[in-house]
Amino acid sequence: MLAPMTPPTPAPDSLWRALLTASPGAAAAVSTGVPLARDLDVEVAVIGAGYSGLAAAYALQKRGVDCVVLDANPVGWGASGRNGGVVSSKFRLSFPTIDKLHGLDTAKRMHRLAHDGVRVVETLVDEFQLAGARFEHTGSLRCAHTDTALTAIRAEADWVRTNLGDTSMTAQSRADIERETGSKGFVGGVLSADAGTILPLEYVRGLASGLTLRGVPIYESTPVQQMQRAPGEPRVMLRTPGGTVRAKQVIVATNAYSDLTEATAPYQRELVPFRSAMIATERLPADLDARLMVERRSYTETRRMMKWFRKVDGRMLFGGRDAFGKEGQTTGFDALQRAMVALFPDLADLRVEYRWSGYVGMTFNSLPHVGRSDDATTFCLGYNGAGVAMASLLGQHAAALALGETPELSLLGAPGLRPVPFHSLRAPGVRLVAAWYQFLDAVGA
Repeated sequence: MLAPMTPPTPAPDSLWRALLTASPGAAAAVSTGVPLARDLDVEVAVIGAGYSGLAAAYALQKRGVDCVVLDANPVGWGASGRNGGVVSSKFRLSFPTIDKLHGLDTAKRMHRLAHDGVRVVETLVDEFQLAGARFEHTGSLRCAHTDTALTAIRAEADWVRTNLGDTSMTAQSRADIERETGSKGFVGGVLSADAGTILPLEYVRGLASGLTLRGVPIYESTPVQQMQRAPGEPRVMLRTPGGTVRAKQVIVATNAYSDLTEATAPYQRELVPFRSAMIATERLPADLDARLMVERRSYTETRRMMKWFRKVDGRMLFGGRDAFGKEGQTTGFDALQRAMVALFPDLADLRVEYRWSGYVGMTFNSLPHVGRSDDATTFCLGYNGAGVAMASLLGQHAAALALGETPELSLLGAPGLRPVPFHSLRAPGVRLVAAWYQFLDAVGA
């Protein structure tokens, strides 16, 4: 028997956790499983109980495949329970850029995949009756901070309409943006209608609860410390502190937290983890609530070190990338509050009640990766800050790959692990790039 793993850092005291524990049925939702305490034999073992892992388990269960889900922490401890809850139909690379690099046919396939992700979230919310996740298909508004940025995003919307036949992106004037957001800090924007918002922790917990009711075992606080297969042995051995799982196929869905154990650490080299921080204010006074973000969308800005914001529970939620701090540190929260007040001066006197952060899995080519690392192991990771929809989609495609199927993946299909070049230098490299981006943003370039 392996020694127990050192207990992880507790989950952050986020707004999502506060809303979860205050909701009806919270006692059942807070914990969906127990640690593994016996040996198991299954067809497929899934490592990671975030969106990807649970979506994979869902796809396997629908096909009648015997599977188990293992996670080193409680469900929702990682990025699936910490993100901003934006359900988007995009990649970090724009579709015109994909066309320039790979051709129009590829851009069309990638466009379909992006919108497929939103459809998957809709389907899962409906099928598992996740009313508590509060999914709203309200669209996402990208707000331009300079005329140059506005010209660029309007050109992108025109390109998508002309070349992909997608009319869901529409230009917004300065007056439109000010009326909707209540901020004078933008010169215009583009509305993407096929997007929405969700309560991310309610969503991932709801999926886990629903799968448990369907007979899918989910073992929390069960780190996979070793993953081995002896020569000639058809099954992979997953060793945990409480038992061993023997599986014909393994799906690794640990994303930016792959380095929690040695078993999944090789998948961390596929990524550059980037810290994302969030703050949530106290509830807005009635007059501010009536004037700010009146359409209840998600909002992003066009700066390179992007900030995003939305209203939740009558509060302002404001987030952004923070390359300079580590998880659990307060670095970046004060900067977020200053940026928030710069865009919304009326919030200067409001108290910030919640502060939390987590890691985003960024990839070298700015696209998610799903593929096989060997004949018995499939992986999906690297959602580059747009993971709610894409992880829900790619987890199901990972399940298909594990069963020997060939789903349409376009540029997302990975022919094996592709470690980030000079991975050991990723931390100083990220800080250097972020500092340069902050400089360009400051001078308005």
